[in-house]
Amino acid sequence: MDIETLALHAGYEKDAHGTMAVPIYQSTAYEFRDAEHAANLFALKELGNIYTRLNNPTTDVFEKRFAALEGGEAAIATSSGMAAIFYAFANLAAAGENIVCASQAYGGTLTQTAHTLKRFGIEARFFNVHDMEELRSKIDDKTRAIFFETLTNPSIDVADIDAIVAIANEHGIVSVTDNTVATPILCQPLLRGVDVSVHSASKYTTGQGLAIGGIMVERKGLTDKLKSNPRYAHFNEPDESYHGLVYTEVGLPAFTLRARLSLLRDLGAAPSPFNSWLFIQGMETLPLRMQKHSQNALAVAKFLEEHPKVKKVNYPGLPSNPNYKMAQKYFKDGMASGLLSFELGSFEEAKKVVDSVEIFSLVVNIGDSKSIITHPASTTHQQLSEEELVACGVPSGLIRLSCGLESSNDLIEDLKQALERV
Repeated sequence: MDIETLALHAGYEKDAHGTMAVPIYQSTAYEFRDAEHAANLFALKELGNIYTRLNNPTTDVFEKRFAALEGGEAAIATSSGMAAIFYAFANLAAAGENIVCASQAYGGTLTQTAHTLKRFGIEARFFNVHDMEELRSKIDDKTRAIFFETLTNPSIDVADIDAIVAIANEHGIVSVTDNTVATPILCQPLLRGVDVSVHSASKYTTGQGLAIGGIMVERKGLTDKLKSNPRYAHFNEPDESYHGLVYTEVGLPAFTLRARLSLLRDLGAAPSPFNSWLFIQGMETLPLRMQKHSQNALAVAKFLEEHPKVKKVNYPGLPSNPNYKMAQKYFKDGMASGLLSFELGSFEEAKKVVDSVEIFSLVVNIGDSKSIITHPASTTHQQLSEEELVACGVPSGLIRLSCGLESSNDLIEDLKQALERV
């Protein structure tokens, strides 16, 4: 099926009532037929619902549908995008090991990897997403993951997916990408060999800023990469916390199975069934919305590129942008999503524009149907020094825009009047 059809139908088989809409199974727990049935579920001899922290029928549809859009084998939903990123790392690395991350990344991701994971004994090493030799130099026998964003937020760079995958496979390392900004509508990194894709479903997936959630998807065949791989002994040895289960020998997708039985079980960052239902609703229109988001962003980027007060525009849909060729290679029809950024001369000029817009809302979110403006240096990245801001592609005069579904003419007029006040 084409992706537009999958977005509407994948993962849902109508129940006895024939409901067209996926039902909301707002339940904490589920009754077992008898003691043997309960025992079989816990032993994985049968698959079914046990407790909503582990699985839920509504969330199951969300996971299956999203996996279908990504071209993956299985997915696991979480309570937020940050939880999905943390679970991806926690599923692969332990104290004394390391992960290698692109420095061009969302501010919350940089904080989690550089600081929070450090307290768990996991080291984060950083590389420029455009420098493959720097990536190679960070890898050693303790490296357990290579992480990058397909379309970086907020620096708006496009990663060379094929090159990163080749390096990861050369070393037998699991590659993980955050595909939130591009969405599987514009980019399907798993089909290019990336091992795990993570998303903040709070962004384009819901599309209206209605719910917080995340999801991670494993590619088809990832279990074969994990099996007998010395970097991932915990997937190949008996798990004492789950009656000696060996994840790569069960016959189910090992990465998401372990995340469900170990991480969701013990840490509990599960989505609510209602939020999963909201994500399902958003997915139905995601293909159409991503076209409009991309069209609006391109129109705004072209306007900003010609404005005398704008130093630089970061949008890979512009032929003048250094990421343009990568966007044409990796993104459907060259569409580059709704996220862009532009630079003014100073921190104060950027704040003046942010305070002067009328249609754009000052919000630290992206992917909403309504357009959003953010000044990263004073919000999401304020914990970074000036040098660190420049290093991750977010100088103090940079403004990030998430172009929504309004008229592009109105968005341009709003920015025009705001820039006139600088």
